Amino acid sequence: MSFVVGLTGGIGSGKTSTTKIFASLGVDIIDTDEIARALTQSDGAAIVPIRKIFGDNLITADGALDRRKMREMVFSDSILKQKLEEILHPLIVLETARRLTLTKSPYVIIAIPLLFETKVYHNLIQRVLVIDCDEQKQITRTMARSKLEEQEVRVIMAAQVSRQERLQKADDVILNNEDLDFLRKQVIDHHQKYLDLSKNYQPI
Repeated sequence: MSFVVGLTGGIGSGKTSTTKIFASLGVDIIDTDEIARALTQSDGAAIVPIRKIFGDNLITADGALDRRKMREMVFSDSILKQKLEEILHPLIVLETARRLTLTKSPYVIIAIPLLFETKVYHNLIQRVLVIDCDEQKQITRTMARSKLEEQEVRVIMAAQVSRQERLQKADDVILNNEDLDFLRKQVIDHHQKYLDLSKNYQPI
């Protein structure tokens, strides 16, 4: 099994931009958000249990999850949020573990936005990389990307662990407050570090 880095960060911190740079360096990336989207598309493995628990009103006409409706519901109801997580996270972890067996690069990055919130991925990873930026940049970037209102973004941020907690739990941090060149330089530095670590990694 490869040396595995769990990459995380708050909404709008630049996780996708970072993983794209790692991928350009030949690193295999497993994106748990992409897996979640696949599970909640029409005929996805999560649709039947979601329909059973939440009803038809959260399923679109083509049989996929209405992600916006679900987001609005779970961020205002912690019990429903927990029910959704109980459906999705075991399926995501199972698919993540399957994809890990197919990877070829010296080390692998698993992008896990809710790494600290869910606490179900730690047996898969050897190191945690946090992508960090100022909170106002998180808000600005997310509003531009997702067309959400500022208050909606703040609600999402409030549901995630704090920036301070992420930084305390990180093994490594990439600061993404500046331009893409600044980000790329840090990624290249970390890439070399992880190549070195992977050479000495012995799976238990």
